[in-house]
Amino acid sequence: MNWIKPDWPLPEGVHAATTLRGGGASSGAYASLNPAAHVDDDPDHVETNRKIIRDMLQLPAEPVWLQQVHGTRVIKADQAQGLEQADASFTDQPGTVCAVLTADCLPVLFCGDHGGVIAAAHAGWRGLQAGVIERTLSAMSCQKVSVWLGPAIGPEHFEVGEDVREAFVADNAKAAEAFKATGPGKWLADIYHLARLQLAELGVEQIHGGAYCTVSDAQRFYSYRRDGATTGRMASLIWRD
Repeated sequence: MNWIKPDWPLPEGVHAATTLRGGGASSGAYASLNPAAHVDDDPDHVETNRKIIRDMLQLPAEPVWLQQVHGTRVIKADQAQGLEQADASFTDQPGTVCAVLTADCLPVLFCGDHGGVIAAAHAGWRGLQAGVIERTLSAMSCQKVSVWLGPAIGPEHFEVGEDVREAFVADNAKAAEAFKATGPGKWLADIYHLARLQLAELGVEQIHGGAYCTVSDAQRFYSYRRDGATTGRMASLIWRD
């Protein structure tokens, strides 16, 4: 199977998935199921891969793709006008597919109010620290939300500088728990721990996933940190009937 079905108790009629890198049309560094149009892959291959994903997941519509910029803008997916610059989308409408593309950054999927509102967010460390999760939850405006943390760079491979650690710790002293020193001014960061900490502080109790490492699993995942700029992306998607 060329996609992950999240281990996440969703209400009936709500569906979620993260695509893997096998089973597509792309070749070389992009092999093979790359749906990202911004990474210099052959456009025909990308379009073929997107069709494969639509068919494979039996999607009700083309996903609402975003021009992701490591920011905090959240759009209402069913009102999107073309390719919008944003790092999260939400919808309360059936048949709309929220999606984010990642290759080490953290994809976060949200399900609120028993499936009445769903969302997807792209949370690299910059977006995470800037508040993309908080902005997404605010846009959803739900009483109760559950979350799934999709495949991202694992805590043994995400080396960052002192500036990254200081940015998170300045926001919340508890964030220090997510960093392990590896040398002068160098730290291993646990992006899953940082996300869980933020979600808990924002009142989210149902947090699932967070057990992957894109860097160490080259067979299943693309990884920017491992492979450099020339690589594909996984798509994490959520939709409702």
